[in-house]
Amino acid sequence: MKVIICGAGQVGWQIARHLAGERNDVTVVDNNPDLVRRATDTLDVQGIAGFASYPDVLDRAGAGDADMIIAATYSDEVNMVTCQVAHSVFSVPRKIARLRAESYQKALYSDLYRRDHMPIDVVINPEREVAEAAFRRLSATAAFDTEQFLSGKAHLMGLVIDEDCPIVNTPLRQLTDLFSTLRAVVVGIRRDDTLFAPESGDQLFVGDSCYIMVHDEDVQRALEIFGKSQRKQERVVIIGGGNVGLAVARRLEQGPRRIRVKVIERNRTIAERAAEELERTIVLHGDGLDSALLAEAGTARSDATLCVTDDDKVNTLAAVRAKAAGCPMVIALINDPTLVPLMDALDIDAYINPRATTVSSILRHIRHGRVSAVYSIGDAEAEVIEAEVMSTSPISGSLIREIDFPEGVLVGAVGRGDEMLKPTGALRIEEGDKIVIFALSKDVPEVERLLQVSIDFF
Repeated sequence: MKVIICGAGQVGWQIARHLAGERNDVTVVDNNPDLVRRATDTLDVQGIAGFASYPDVLDRAGAGDADMIIAATYSDEVNMVTCQVAHSVFSVPRKIARLRAESYQKALYSDLYRRDHMPIDVVINPEREVAEAAFRRLSATAAFDTEQFLSGKAHLMGLVIDEDCPIVNTPLRQLTDLFSTLRAVVVGIRRDDTLFAPESGDQLFVGDSCYIMVHDEDVQRALEIFGKSQRKQERVVIIGGGNVGLAVARRLEQGPRRIRVKVIERNRTIAERAAEELERTIVLHGDGLDSALLAEAGTARSDATLCVTDDDKVNTLAAVRAKAAGCPMVIALINDPTLVPLMDALDIDAYINPRATTVSSILRHIRHGRVSAVYSIGDAEAEVIEAEVMSTSPISGSLIREIDFPEGVLVGAVGRGDEMLKPTGALRIEEGDKIVIFALSKDVPEVERLLQVSIDFF
């Protein structure tokens, strides 16, 4: 597949890294020569320095025979024009654009929208994706990472193994014997900064970070088995009243439980807009790092504090201050990946990586065939892929234990009709099943081959 990626920032670079690693023909375009040079020096991609919306630049990038263009620059307008030029001048079949402004989104999906006026096949809204990720973190207080698959029936949860975990030093095969009715599978373990897919004889040690796939109805039981408890959310403080904070506060207001929410926003205009749009939420105008204001907002009595300003350092320091004040759960929005290793040392319970959420959204629309969901784990170290098994797939009709999966691949869940099945070696995969697979990045091409997903691309 020939792909042009416009924008060589963190998102564009990660997408290029994924696709180039799977032996696609990738060209990166950016008006910053240094970013283009970084991409070509570190990845097996071609690079063009220039404005992505210029027809001559796209022509040099090979738009004439490209299968897909991904417009992920920092400018909504450039991304839209790039897709328009790719469609009108070069007839590129598939166009994905990253758009932040809600106004553009409403116009594109209104009744007045016509594809030939603004030919964008898929629109990715980073702030909406980040807001959804933040809401999921708040909903699963015991997990540092969470995602849903199989229409919400399967939950991926990242859990840190503490000293009081009842199953420490227990081989995973024994967990099946001890909890035979538990519909949960450990699909990934991070130990000493290395992520791997465990075998049945592997054990969980204190300090490990593990990823488990669990049935929606068994989440509470699984948390208890792993020594975790869900805290009831009644009071939440949100630092940052921009698009992300506003969206999360709105979701909390609309939820079935009456959660008391307070928002702290430094910019008066943004604070006034949030106060106008929110009904029950209290909006405070001031600095989220002000200890007196944090005390006024009641962070010491809150069940969770969510820090989602546009400044990583503010988010980090605000989370640290909220935790020091006595808040049991603090979550920070972190754009800079170099700050992530500091989260544990600073006692920050969870973080949200906007780049990872956006990359996951884009990958969901890039993956071949009947892939319905993709979630990127860590620094693009692994993916969790949900896909429908087709009749032409090599795994169709095979028992799971008979399938020659690579070492870095594990089946986390199987959906059949409205039912989620626990993947045991004796389970036979059938045509039409939805299968959720954990795969290290190097093994993703083999997973796609086993799913036979490339035959019905587009």
